[in-house]
Amino acid sequence: MRCFVTGGTGFVGANLVHELCHQGHEVVVLVRPQSDLVTLEGLPCEKVVGSLEEVGALKRAMLGCQWCFHVAASYHLWLPDYRPMYEANVGGTRRVIEMAMEAGCERIVYTSTVGCIGLPKAKDGTYCPTNETDVPDGAQLTNHYKRSKWQAEQVALEFARDGAPLVVVNPSTPIGPRDAKPTPTGKVVLDFLNRELPGYLETGLNWVHVRDVAIGHILAAERGRVGERYILGNAQGNLRMLDALKILEEITGLKAPRLRVPYPAAWAAAVISEGLAKLTGVPPKAPMAGVRMAKYWMWFDPGKAIRELNMPQTPVSEAFSDAVDWFRENGYVRT
Repeated sequence: MRCFVTGGTGFVGANLVHELCHQGHEVVVLVRPQSDLVTLEGLPCEKVVGSLEEVGALKRAMLGCQWCFHVAASYHLWLPDYRPMYEANVGGTRRVIEMAMEAGCERIVYTSTVGCIGLPKAKDGTYCPTNETDVPDGAQLTNHYKRSKWQAEQVALEFARDGAPLVVVNPSTPIGPRDAKPTPTGKVVLDFLNRELPGYLETGLNWVHVRDVAIGHILAAERGRVGERYILGNAQGNLRMLDALKILEEITGLKAPRLRVPYPAAWAAAVISEGLAKLTGVPPKAPMAGVRMAKYWMWFDPGKAIRELNMPQTPVSEAFSDAVDWFRENGYVRT
């Protein structure tokens, strides 16, 4: 298949492009003029310079493509002005799908987030993972990123209801190679390796190998039901933060932090950090959106993707090991 990919230089997107090329597909990647192409080095993919705002570039890039993967998103937990985020995530999604329809793409895969899935609630001290049928309430859409992605997902699903051959995928917490920026969760691994993680906030995440997420995108194009959502996660990946850090301890031989940071202390630090950011313009190291997210347990059930897509389930320990190896091999870890 000839495939068009947005966000191909990002963490999930780059791994998707690698997997598509590995499987023998022809790949066209939309890249911005300032994009760092290091994660695409050596790949036989075509690069088209443009942006989500440029309809002409989107049309040119999608010419002759059977599959469209819209992975690109503006992901920030703090910005001085959030309007560009909504324009990129909501407006960009609308333009990409419209152009994919005009180009005659046979399948469109829209990359959403588990932030658009309802979160588990504690029952007798236990959190039961949620699935695609659970809808978040307003209190769970705790930051502008989640709100913009929720709005974008509604745009995508509306297109599907109107006849677009579109499938939505909701990745949980990917971990693994090619996290070049890195992502906030990749930063947890990197800070652990560089001994810059003195403590942790108690929370729960569903960790999944980023390669499985990439393969899940392709399986969604091949087998996904139009108009459906699929959580791309790991059935054994629902872990408390301390348990995830203990896996890193076993892999690296480095001691995991045992200091649990109280939520009020983290909140106070975030308030100070954002106050300084407003004065200096420098993004805060501890944004309040991140602290709010940590308050909620993000445990999910990927059973639908496993049953209907046959999504692979690489052990979470392997995902962490691959992330550690990649950071070390690419000069992110201080010796």
